[in-house]
Order: sequence, then structure tokens, then C-alpha cells
Amino acid sequence: MKKVLIATIAAGAMALSLAACSSGGSSEGGEGGGALVGVAMPTKSSERWIQDGDAVKKQLEDEGFKVDLQYAEDDIPTQVSQIENMITKGAEALIIASIDGTTLTQVLQDAADADIPVIAYDRLIRDTENVSYYASFDNFKVGQQQATSVLNGLGLVDLEGNAIDGAPAGPFNIEMFAGSPDDNNATFFWDGAQDTLKPFIDAGTLVVKSGQTSFEQAATLRWDGETAQKRMENILTSSYSDGTKVNGILSPYDGISRGIISALTDAGYSAGEEWPIISGQDAELDSVKAINNSGEQYATIFKDTRKLATAAVEMTVAVLNDEKPEVNNTEDYDNGKFVVPSFLLDSQIVVKDNVNEVLVESGYWTAEEIG
Repeated sequence: MKKVLIATIAAGAMALSLAACSSGGSSEGGEGGGALVGVAMPTKSSERWIQDGDAVKKQLEDEGFKVDLQYAEDDIPTQVSQIENMITKGAEALIIASIDGTTLTQVLQDAADADIPVIAYDRLIRDTENVSYYASFDNFKVGQQQATSVLNGLGLVDLEGNAIDGAPAGPFNIEMFAGSPDDNNATFFWDGAQDTLKPFIDAGTLVVKSGQTSFEQAATLRWDGETAQKRMENILTSSYSDGTKVNGILSPYDGISRGIISALTDAGYSAGEEWPIISGQDAELDSVKAINNSGEQYATIFKDTRKLATAAVEMTVAVLNDEKPEVNNTEDYDNGKFVVPSFLLDSQIVVKDNVNEVLVESGYWTAEEIG
């Protein structure tokens, strides 16, 4: 009887041990079971990417994954090396917000050879078949919203893009900035904005006084605010030294907007009636303050990075479980090799009148932080 009892207890202990092993050997809850996921983010110089990284890491850890989160400070070789190290460490999945979406071909082949799925995060990874899914926002729509916010500030349309009765005839002088040419999103933002602005430019309501109307002329490498500031200074010197004023500026990102604001301030502009309407994107805190308090920035586009993190984490869990994640776009994001199945989230225009409703009530920023 004792021998039978001991054998039964031993068998039970072995079963529990095997069960623990089958769940990844971790006592953590969720789907992850202690598996390692590598998360590669471009830079900490943008407040937005810090929030993305933190949100992805927390949600993965809540699912029971271990997380290797790395920032490359906009240096491509560093990001490649970081991803290589993640593969070496045994990462079972990779979530990558690329610096340059065309430079990861070889390291992603290494990932494919190790049977590691790759989720492209917000920025499409190009020229490779070795990307599984893409999580982002509707970037063409984001560009349309940026343009709409400028038109709204000029009194031409409401925030839904509808014409306003009795709108001023203009002409208004505007200048346009684009994002980094190595970021696939930048062309979507630009194309969406041009789709919205073109009828007003064609009608003469808007005039690009500098004549710089191509993406190549407007592009801002690495989304750098100082680069944008220098370009704005040059535009003011070359095109506005006759005393005319710039009335509106299309900016695709809050960091670029702040560079533009610095150039305007140095040129003698001051917040008030003659201050131009300036758009933005990402609802970074300094820019939200500039919208809510000083009025130096008119609008930003709010893209809730918490929801983007959720989409990327859900994709990761599904792929590791040999399931197909939810996607809602299988047509628009051709990376040069194939159309990457994508899940796109919605974005929202933020101006002073809805800062509290959109950003404070959602818990993204507090009233105290915004001031």
C-alpha cells in the first residue's frame, strides 16, 4: 500500500512538473508563458516612442512574456545590431518600429531562418517578404486630418472637413513640411494632406509662396525639429522678406512644429492675430501645452499609442498560437515584395476646444500635466 501511495504521489508530481514545462516553465499568467519577445524602437528623442515602448512592454508582460525593449537613437546599424542580439537571445517574436524601413532585409532573413515572426509597428518594413503583419493607423487619413486642421484654423472648413458658409476668400500664404523620406508613413501623410489641400490651392484660396510643393522639397530627414527650423528660416528669408506673412503651415509631426515655431519667433512673429496656423501630430505634451496655453500651435493629431500597442500585442499572441490575427486592410500597404496584411486604427484632430475631451478624459494626459 505504501509503495502504491508513493508511486501515485510521484506520478502526480511529475504531471505537475510536465504541465509547468508545457506552459514555458513560468508561473506568470497570460498567453506568454515566459517566452521572450524583442521590441525594437527607433529613438528616445521623441516622447511618442517612449510611450509606445512602455505600452508595448507593459502589455506583453501582462500577457506573461519576457520583453527585450531596445531603442536605437535613430542609428540604423545600432538597430540592426539590437535585432541580431534579440535573435541570438532566443526571441520567439519581434515587434519592430524601424528607423529606415528599407535597411532590415538581411537581419529579417536571419529571423525568418530561425522561424521568428515579425510584426511591423507603425512604420512599414519594406523590401522583404519576412514580415508577418503590420499594425498602424490610417496614415492617409492622418494626412487628411493634418490638412483639415490647417483649413479649419484659417476658417475655411469645420473639423469634419465641411465647407463653412461665408468662409474668407483668401488668398492665404501657406508653407508645407513633410516627414522623413526613409519612413513609409511620411508619403502617406503627405499624399493625404495634398488630397485635401489641392482644391484650395487650385482655386487660389491657398498660395505656397515659396513654390516648394513637392515631397522632396518638403521632406525632413529623421523628423528632426532643428532641420525643420533651418528650412523655415530659409523660407522666411527667401520668400517673406517683402513684409508679407505666412498664414498657415502644414506640419506632419509635433517635433517639426516646435522647430517651425522657433524659426517664426526668431523672425519676429508673436502669438496673436498674425501668428500662422500650425498643424502637428502625436499629441506630445509640449505641443499640447502650445495648443492649450500659448496658442503657438493650432492642432495636433492624436494617435492613441495604447491602442496601437494592444493591436501589436494581440497580433503577437495570435501568431505564436498559430492563429490569424485580426486585420482590416489587405490592399494599401505594399512593401515592395507583397501587400502586408494590416490593422489600422483611427486618429483624431485635437484643437484647444477639445483638448480636455480627447486627451484628459481618455487618461492620455492629465489636466495638471497640460496646465
